[in-house]
Amino acid sequence: MEVLNNTNNTNVTNNTNVTNLERGNDEPLNSSKRKSKYDIHERIFGFVVRVIKVVNSLPKGPSNAVIAQQLLRCATSIGANDQEADGVSTKRDFIHCYTTVGKETKETVFWLKLIVETNQILEPKMGPLIKEGQEITAIVSSIINNSRFKPENSNQ
Repeated sequence: MEVLNNTNNTNVTNNTNVTNLERGNDEPLNSSKRKSKYDIHERIFGFVVRVIKVVNSLPKGPSNAVIAQQLLRCATSIGANDQEADGVSTKRDFIHCYTTVGKETKETVFWLKLIVETNQILEPKMGPLIKEGQEITAIVSSIINNSRFKPENSNQ
């Protein structure tokens, strides 16, 4: 967990990787070193893209049409709220945004499980996607809990 300075020069707690520039070093992290594959923003973006691809591959039908709309709404909301949280100016706003990310991720996992139950042919490719959603939910819960209990002006 790191405290980042956002564009409003206010400390906001965030559990993402930080570039060396943000740490005060001269060289950007990704110029000489690879960014960790566990960056939450990248994981969320990749998850949302994979969900959209699943929606686009669903067989046409009335039930899949309803599920697809619901799934698109909650999955894209995950990414939008993650990005919004990255630019907020208060810890309260940050926690609010990530609480929404957590709720929308849980809902997305629900819809993905429903797709598996109603479209058995898709089950092999859905397992890893559902697991990723569950892992993101756990990470987001940890980010929220750590943010709640860390002082807003902490520099650790």
